[in-house]
Amino acid sequence: MAVIALKIDVDTWRGTREGALRLAELLQRLAVPATFLFSLGPDNTGRAIRRVFRRGFFGKVKRTSVVQHYGLKTLLYGVLLPGPHIGRSCAVQMRAIAAQGFEAGVHTWDHVRWQDGVSRAPLEWTRRELARAHEQFEAVFGRAPEVHGAAGWQMNGFVPGLEAQMGFRYASDTRGTGPFMPVTAPVMQLPTTLPTLDELIGREDLAGVDPVDHLLSLTAQDARDQVFTLHAELEGGVYLGAFERLLRAWRDAGHTLIDLGGYARRLDREVLPRCTIEAGTVPGRAGLLAVQGSPVAAT
Repeated sequence: MAVIALKIDVDTWRGTREGALRLAELLQRLAVPATFLFSLGPDNTGRAIRRVFRRGFFGKVKRTSVVQHYGLKTLLYGVLLPGPHIGRSCAVQMRAIAAQGFEAGVHTWDHVRWQDGVSRAPLEWTRRELARAHEQFEAVFGRAPEVHGAAGWQMNGFVPGLEAQMGFRYASDTRGTGPFMPVTAPVMQLPTTLPTLDELIGREDLAGVDPVDHLLSLTAQDARDQVFTLHAELEGGVYLGAFERLLRAWRDAGHTLIDLGGYARRLDREVLPRCTIEAGTVPGRAGLLAVQGSPVAAT
């Protein structure tokens, strides 16, 4: 059976203090490892209102209740309310999750700022944002991070090289079909290979099929190893029961559930394909994302 690596993106102050802790309790109860990637700077979620102009945004809002998942107060952070600093005010919660044995890594400094700006950003802007998150992670955990997962699967051509300079050993910044080495840097990419729950909910092309059942069918039909991304604000909230059903079904089917670090240690970077990173689309997700490109022959 396949290996399924679990990556949890923690985007907000509320997600760190509530959803991430619920997920940690569930995962510990089921003895399932996972990687928690934390946002470490200000929560400016309200500034994401600019995405109303992005193709597909209203479709997602219609299919998923944004207010229900994130809370009205969170949607005002950075607009009508000051954005709370997650790394400073939620350090206790982050350390508690790590103390339970879960892998912790860097998601971003300012989630909205990175997601909406990095694709067009210059080198120094990108370096500054990564460095802020890296330094705050060290302040919270007392050690350097080993794994980075780009907010919103958004990045630019400078990110892989900066990850290498800052000592990240592996990253999950992209969407794709399997592990690869970027052509520009020696930091292994572990792309998200499965659709997320929020990308599946309410999709007309699935003809009313339950999202959990759809994911189970995908992993039953495809023997490849997978990376599944979930969000503390979603699976740690309203979708917690659905996520538990998914975990139990995967485990009952004989799949090995693992965190990103455990997955990376199983791989030989010398034999992984070297691939470009390109801009592409994913069904159910608005806008362009960083996706795994075509393999490039070694020179």
